[in-house]
Amino acid sequence: MKKSVLIKISGIIIYFLFLGFSYSFGFNPGKEIGFNFFSFSKELLKILPFAFILIGLFEVWVKKETVEKHLGQDAGILGYLWVVLLAGTVVGGLYVAFPIAYALRNKGARLSIIFTYIGASAIARVPMTIFEASFLGIRFTAIRLIVSLPLVIMTSIMLEKYLVKNNYKMKEQNN
Repeated sequence: MKKSVLIKISGIIIYFLFLGFSYSFGFNPGKEIGFNFFSFSKELLKILPFAFILIGLFEVWVKKETVEKHLGQDAGILGYLWVVLLAGTVVGGLYVAFPIAYALRNKGARLSIIFTYIGASAIARVPMTIFEASFLGIRFTAIRLIVSLPLVIMTSIMLEKYLVKNNYKMKEQNN
């Protein structure tokens, strides 16, 4: 077995031993860490299987030509609008956004549009925006979106230009 794999397995074993000792000896910080870990894991298990099923369906049902046409190199500003709308519907935050971004990349989406999608999924999800507006007000939420979304798009474009200029290549996946 590789040394890196042994280190990862050792870390996991030490973590669970720490949780076991915390519960056995009443160490409250360790018990809270364990509680948070298991409640977070439970929430993820509610979302991720369905999200990955939808991502799988996206891989099968959406043609590469369609993604290239609307989100590819010639997409223009409308491509950014499409991914902001797509990002608004993401449930599960970045845990779901990254696999979708990977699927978009495999289907031929432009790099800056993928970066915009990831950024927009972090800041413009509809449930989060409604929650924010109910506590901080619609005006605050509107200003935040009006300021942040163009910044995400501009940053994505600059990052794509930088990576293209430096001959960035996606690492090939080993099967």
